[in-house]
Amino acid sequence: MGVGAMTARVLSIAGSDPSGGAGIQADLKSIAAVGGYGMAAITALTAQNTRGVRGVHVPPASFLAAQLDAIADDIVIDAVKLGMLANAEVIRTVVAWLGRTRPPVVVLDPVMVATSGDRLLDADAEAAMRELLPLADLVTPNLDELAVLARREVATTWAAAIAQAEGVSAEYGIRVLAKGGHLAGDLAPDALVDAASATIVEFGGERIATSSTHGTGCSLSSAIAALAAELGDWPSAIAEARRWLRESLRHGDALEVGDGHGPISHFAGLWSRGGTRTAPTPTEVEAEWWEGISDVRRAIDELPFIRGLADGTLPVEPFREYLAQDALYLRDYARALATAAALAPDAAAQAFWATSSHGSIVGELELHERWLGTGAATDATRPGPATTAYLDHLLATAARGDYAVLVAALLPCFWLYTDLGARLAAGEFGEQALAPEHPYASWLATYGDPAFAEATREAVAIVTASASRETPGVRERMLRAFRASAVHELAFFAAPLGAEVAPLAG
Repeated sequence: MGVGAMTARVLSIAGSDPSGGAGIQADLKSIAAVGGYGMAAITALTAQNTRGVRGVHVPPASFLAAQLDAIADDIVIDAVKLGMLANAEVIRTVVAWLGRTRPPVVVLDPVMVATSGDRLLDADAEAAMRELLPLADLVTPNLDELAVLARREVATTWAAAIAQAEGVSAEYGIRVLAKGGHLAGDLAPDALVDAASATIVEFGGERIATSSTHGTGCSLSSAIAALAAELGDWPSAIAEARRWLRESLRHGDALEVGDGHGPISHFAGLWSRGGTRTAPTPTEVEAEWWEGISDVRRAIDELPFIRGLADGTLPVEPFREYLAQDALYLRDYARALATAAALAPDAAAQAFWATSSHGSIVGELELHERWLGTGAATDATRPGPATTAYLDHLLATAARGDYAVLVAALLPCFWLYTDLGARLAAGEFGEQALAPEHPYASWLATYGDPAFAEATREAVAIVTASASRETPGVRERMLRAFRASAVHELAFFAAPLGAEVAPLAG
């Protein structure tokens, strides 16, 4: 039994609820919510809402058989959930189909008693239901349905409910999930009863105060079917299904559906944890983020430092001050890169950030020291306000230990420099930048270094892929950190000539 890590393919054989809270509509939502693929064969059409059922239409049983055979002929079925089976002919059609197909997991939610307490099945249908029971692996009756199956009065205590479940389990050779939700009191216990193994597994829980209980039985049984197929273990499947159901119950009232007993909120947990919008692809993240700092990029292009560096008119002292500050920056930038390597979720990313950290320490600082003369010259330099602010941002982000946000903050140092190098090499800032006699020709060549451009492409790929996988909340924090670093880059380029930078958001 079970499909391991695969998506469980679960067939619901049940009635339709046009209000969406119960029946196959609830089943399909429940199966999807716990990670399964839901299918449905409709046994009955109902006219109902949150206040009650107004009418039932049962299509010919032959058409139900056609639905079932069509599915089984084409699709591997990992689990079946049985719900509303309106009459003896429908039930026996299902019995015959189960006998032919033998699905690995069958969960029966026996719809036998109305909320009013009235029997929904006539004597012939009840007899057919008892023929169906041995073909199920688990039956999930409420207390009224359990009493019918046990041929007893409705249990008013938990002990009596357990005793009835033991009797039904022994008589039909099936597992029974006894449910205490209809008992009085502050607790809502459930128990998996298996007479064959003489085991009772109890699941506790306080009652959840809500009127949004429409379809709870349908939803729970469907979730159990999907999880049993996936996990291959009944107690684990029931425990996880109950956690999901209780979470969905707690959020049902917020849906504000109907004036009667509203539905549970099947996807409340998924919505709160992952949002309801489709995650962007890495390519879409890349385009959005790059456009999102277009104002910063334009401001960098217009800085006197960049223009003077490009045309060779930049005085030597501001250039040396820039290099000294950059050397100081790179030392702590390397530490932030090393932290990213330590936090990386996979070996490839770990190797990339570690290599980048090493490159910052060895390659870049050696180059800087060739321009500055000695390490002592760099050591004597105090970090300026722009350098301090940028490093404070990076090191604080690293200290928080959020890998995704940290790598987003590290990315502008790759991306903006590579972009500048490519455009300088293309003559976008004037032909002077390409002249061999340019006073800073060797330095400008480092901006367009092919190895650094390749590293930047890898950094962009790693960070945007990470952003694509994250929740909207994390993705927003990543974008804020990315933009903040871009603004710090602007201030860093402006500092050597003391240029005024217009305030930018972020």
